[in-house]
Amino acid sequence: MVEQNLLLILPLLPFLGCLAAAGAPSQIRDGEAWLAGLVAVAGLLILAALFPAVAAGRVIHASVSWAPSIGLDLTFRIDGLAWVFLALIMAIALLVVIYARYYMSPKDPAARFYACFLAFLGSMSGIVVSGNLMLLFVFWELTSVTSFLLIAYWHHLPVARDSARMALIVTGSGGLCLLAGLLLIGHMAGSYDLDVVLASADVIRNHALYPPALILVLLGAFTKSAQVPFHFWLPSAMTAPTPVSAFLHSATMVKAGVFLLIRVSPAMAGTDLWFLIVGWVGIATLLLGATFALFQHDLKGLLAYSTISHLGLITTLIGIATPLAIVAAIFHILNHAIFKASLFMAAGIIEHETGTRDMRRLGGLRRAMPITTRLAIVASAAMAGVPLLNGFLSKEMFFAATVERNYAHALDSAMPWIAFAASAIGVAYSLRFIVSVFFGPVATDLPRTPHEPPRWMRFPVEILVVVCLIVGILPAYTVGPFLQMAAHSVLGTATPEYSLALWHGINAPLVMSVLALAAGSVGFFLLRRAIAAGKEGPPLLRGIQGRRIFDRVLVTVSWRWARTAFRHLGTERLQPQLRLLVLLAFAVGLATLAGTRWPAPEAGGAPFDPVFAILWLLGGACAITAAWQAKYHRFAALLMVGGAGLVTCVSFAWLSAPDLAVTQLVVEVVTTVLLLLGLRWLPKRLEEIPGDLAVTARLRRARDLVLAIACGAGLAAISYAIMSQSIDPRIATYFLENAYVEGGGTNVVNVILVDFRAFDTFGEITVLAIVALTVFALLRRFRPAAEADEPPEQQLLQNKFDEASEGRDRGDTLRDYLHVPSVIMQWMFAPIILLSLHLFFRGHDLPGGGFAGGVVLAIAFLLQYLATDVVTVEDRLRILPVRWIGFGLMVAALTGAGSWLFGYPFLTAHAQYVELPYIGKVPAATALIFDAGIYSLVVGATVLVLLALAHQSLRAARKKAQDPPETPAAGAEAGGGVGGTG
Repeated sequence: MVEQNLLLILPLLPFLGCLAAAGAPSQIRDGEAWLAGLVAVAGLLILAALFPAVAAGRVIHASVSWAPSIGLDLTFRIDGLAWVFLALIMAIALLVVIYARYYMSPKDPAARFYACFLAFLGSMSGIVVSGNLMLLFVFWELTSVTSFLLIAYWHHLPVARDSARMALIVTGSGGLCLLAGLLLIGHMAGSYDLDVVLASADVIRNHALYPPALILVLLGAFTKSAQVPFHFWLPSAMTAPTPVSAFLHSATMVKAGVFLLIRVSPAMAGTDLWFLIVGWVGIATLLLGATFALFQHDLKGLLAYSTISHLGLITTLIGIATPLAIVAAIFHILNHAIFKASLFMAAGIIEHETGTRDMRRLGGLRRAMPITTRLAIVASAAMAGVPLLNGFLSKEMFFAATVERNYAHALDSAMPWIAFAASAIGVAYSLRFIVSVFFGPVATDLPRTPHEPPRWMRFPVEILVVVCLIVGILPAYTVGPFLQMAAHSVLGTATPEYSLALWHGINAPLVMSVLALAAGSVGFFLLRRAIAAGKEGPPLLRGIQGRRIFDRVLVTVSWRWARTAFRHLGTERLQPQLRLLVLLAFAVGLATLAGTRWPAPEAGGAPFDPVFAILWLLGGACAITAAWQAKYHRFAALLMVGGAGLVTCVSFAWLSAPDLAVTQLVVEVVTTVLLLLGLRWLPKRLEEIPGDLAVTARLRRARDLVLAIACGAGLAAISYAIMSQSIDPRIATYFLENAYVEGGGTNVVNVILVDFRAFDTFGEITVLAIVALTVFALLRRFRPAAEADEPPEQQLLQNKFDEASEGRDRGDTLRDYLHVPSVIMQWMFAPIILLSLHLFFRGHDLPGGGFAGGVVLAIAFLLQYLATDVVTVEDRLRILPVRWIGFGLMVAALTGAGSWLFGYPFLTAHAQYVELPYIGKVPAATALIFDAGIYSLVVGATVLVLLALAHQSLRAARKKAQDPPETPAAGAEAGGGVGGTG
């Protein structure tokens, strides 16, 4: 049980640290670095506690019930591969945090950096320990989002924003492909559980859906790990701070793709299709990345393309998919992360102390920075594959895997030669990094005078370089046990016999390594001057730039095609947009119902009631009058809409649905008042339209009438067809019989909402929160269209209205139109609060609940607004709606998560009676706490929209105070009130 709890804490810990870092005061900058470092240390300690079990070959599982009825649970698992990856991630995260403490400027917002860093750490940890394919996808997309925030950390720079957007588009699109592939895998295996999937290898490989599933999964992995042709986002991401580059591109972000390939290889590898796709893509990436790295002038650009090349090397090994190749792939992942993180940090030190990353300007730094020089040389040598360093060992295993013949394809025969060429180029760009920066004449035109960095800034590089040396000299005693543990968790009994000894005799891999070192060294010194004097990129491939192609595609899709579609289909006016949406919904519904046989209505319907018929005739009359009055008088139209809503409310009560009636009533009040506020700044309309526009207006209204009748008749027909059929009563009977027994309430509707289907309700209130925040963000930045931007007929109507209403005061408050004394509105505040609490507390047994109570409390605040001058509304309302929304969501989520403590699925409710002194037994259900979250969120969301609308009214009032009333622009901005012709 302890192991399971530790496993659950492991991916959750960074997210808790993220919340703490985001809320930390900016004055405790060092405290945020300590917090991030402690999170990484805690992760390492948890891994140390889990190591004995994992080393013994066990797979530790931990599961939290989420939606067990549909097979979705929060399932985590850790085996040897996951343990090694997590240890690598946490260790390098700790070193990067130490490095970032001295690299980042005091002017940089530390809270945002460490919060995003820890969120990314948690996302990557979640990928590694996910035991469910859907959970893996959630964390996969979280890495795309959090890496976007990290790459765009210096968002004031346009290049940072563009690079982050590119990375998000590429990796996010690949993530959607991955989702489709994982859904297919789950369908083939019959489960999304990773253990079941890995055990279903034969079923998956022989299934007809294997090719599309494989291609979709590979697209997700290739985009994340920057494989050709999706490699271009990785060099652009170098605009991020160097600590971000060192972390994302050594042990985490780009390693997620190759980790996924290794993870699913037992179930999907071993076929010709796997070898051809993964092998060709890996070889192309290996060769292209190495070639571009050699011709880069930017230090981080060279390291970025070298990362692409090494990712291609790992992908090639995974494509070969033999047991020895999988072992070599895992080994090189570890080695590459170690020397590449140290090289990125060294590059950051050079930039930090010299002010530039351009290798053409650098030179002779060995005199000013002798310690950094030694560290960088060792790390570069490890990247080049020099003996007695860790990179040499895994590269020899790579050569051994390519030499071995496994497939009867030309690619299999060409692989050793391509591997040798790429390795030689790797030696050349490693030499360029060393020679161009640290040797040669001393640079004299640097922005800063170079010197050694602070001691602790260099400390992480020293640790990583020492690891490169120790692993290279004593591999069997250092990395050997961990490599064996990881390989066995993937290959099982197929784990091959391999040796990590330094000397295996003179064989083909050793000869290839020696020749690659020699050829790369000779090639670099022959081309050294030409490379330094030339442009970036290989001479024959300079015109093929992935970023340029991406930009062209983006411009074509998001600009040219979008503008063409907007020109033919789009409009900035609200009515045509609504018309298109309604027409689309009607067309989809019509296409769905085409050819459907309508069942005959059941006999014995409800008897005719003349009073109910008259009620509905009144509702229909209100609706028709609202549509007619909208042409002349919006305020009257709004009242008629409210009348139709009131008829609906009475209908609910008539048909024995008091909960719906209460909810409908309070929602009608809120929406009516909010629409009243919105009328203040809507465009104005005239009673009479000029003759040249009257025909067009009549045709438009006739078209809208036909569309409304068609849609209304269609919905009425569907409703009639459904309600006239006999429905299986077992569902309703179940709720009626169990609402009190299992939910502890006699109000079945409320028990269903907050207990039986609380998961749906939780999603709905989350959507409500998102909508409220979106409306607020849009309205706070909304500017009514200027006259020059309006259509000609709209501008003509506006001018005529301004002439007709000249001299009329447009700045009145809403209470002047409602003719309700403000003192009465203020006196109503306390009784409405009591009514709100009454509806909330009785909701589990009688009509009411958190939603209705929250809306009623929001009405109390709305009345205070109506009784207040427009200019002072935001000063009078002391409620902080965003905090109410956040508090409501937090209470609802914690209520659901609380059931986990007792071993039940998410949002499992508990009900019982509690004995209170002098009162007796009273019902108490955890659903009441969940309902309290709904109550708080509804209040916050409603008031937030109120503030957004009030801000528009405030702007209109201030505009009116600045401009003369007779100015047309001023009249347009003020909005003309709600009681006039508009």
